[in-house]
Amino acid sequence: MSLSVRECLAKRIRELRAERGWSQDKLAAAAGLHRTYIGPVERAEHSITVDSVEKIARAFRVPIGELFRE
Repeated sequence: MSLSVRECLAKRIRELRAERGWSQDKLAAAAGLHRTYIGPVERAEHSITVDSVEKIARAFRVPIGELFRE
């Protein structure tokens, strides 16, 4: 079954965060986002803005496209 774009993004953010051993709080701080924002994004419950995608990619130091890789 194919994932939606939101689900793909959520899964990839979780993977990258886990690879780095970061908590959701640490990712939020590194991205300049509120700590309660990351959980719903990672569960694909939240629509995410392009600005937030950019902030998360910068926090991980990866190109934005890397967040959409399956």
